[in-house]
Amino acid sequence: MSQAAIPVFDGHNDMLLRFLLNTGTEKECSFFNETDKGHIDLPRSRKGGFSGGLFAMFTPSKFNTAGISFDPSDPENFKPVDQAFALNFTNRMFALASRLERESKGELVIARSSGKVREALAAGQLAMVMHIEGAEAIDAEFDALEVLYAAGLRSIGPVWSRKNIFADGVPMAFPSSPDTGGGLTDVGRALVRNCNDLGIMIDLSHITEKGFWDVAKISDRPLVASHSNAHRLCPSARNLTDRQLDAIRESNGLIGVNFHVAFLRDDGHHNAATPLDQIVRHTAYLLEKLGEDGVALGSDFDGCLLPDDLGDVAGLPKLLEQFRVAGFGEAVIRKIASENWLNLLERTGI
Repeated sequence: MSQAAIPVFDGHNDMLLRFLLNTGTEKECSFFNETDKGHIDLPRSRKGGFSGGLFAMFTPSKFNTAGISFDPSDPENFKPVDQAFALNFTNRMFALASRLERESKGELVIARSSGKVREALAAGQLAMVMHIEGAEAIDAEFDALEVLYAAGLRSIGPVWSRKNIFADGVPMAFPSSPDTGGGLTDVGRALVRNCNDLGIMIDLSHITEKGFWDVAKISDRPLVASHSNAHRLCPSARNLTDRQLDAIRESNGLIGVNFHVAFLRDDGHHNAATPLDQIVRHTAYLLEKLGEDGVALGSDFDGCLLPDDLGDVAGLPKLLEQFRVAGFGEAVIRKIASENWLNLLERTGI
């Protein structure tokens, strides 16, 4: 990372899934060597000022020999996932993260507390906070939750965009309200309480509107959507309504701006020729709704279609420059880039 680069702590990426699925294929590469594959590796992270974030562990519903075969219109991609399979798959991603930490010789660390995140950033290390996207790996008795917490899990999204024993997830629908299904089940309510007790953040980015309000009633921690945008500007089911944004602000919570073009554009199109000012547009709106302490970044690197002008993690300085062009002050830019996430992790009890 160059001295001039503002450090970025980001709310969501799928790098571990990409590396795991590409193992043994022509797409396999090393995290420690710069390539043009995917969005994240260590050299490109250094170039872009990417200093850490929430690293997701997600179990897909459907695979092929080249990795995920994902089509939002294919119902096979949203089928239920068996708990034993999801736990095994999650363990494999956790093992991959642990191997990367060991092989990095101190350049990358799994951070198990907000204090460790701050220490890592101060030391120039890349800080990984372990996150589960869709809690299929967790059993109804929460034995797996205890074990994964001991290993370093610090954040959970109860659902991805599919139903599980905890709640309903929102579909990848456009245009659509996020009010698409049921809320938390009894086991889902117990999951929220257990996470509150342990100090595991609850991520609301993929949950239905009913589920959102159920969590808001139960949780005693800030409300967080790690990688979502403003529904008012892009009416995708994955984005949040103004009323939800108001609740996040009232809870002293946070939203991470998602870079996926279909969650940015007012037409919902999967078009990489989407200018960076669309990210700026959502960020400015969210700043208006939540204030300068409630907005951060939640890129969805390695799990989304990025604007061509951003490209990958090395392009983060281009986005920060667009924030300057839009009139954001340096203090606000630093908050959005990293400080708001670090403060949120502390408020959550991590």
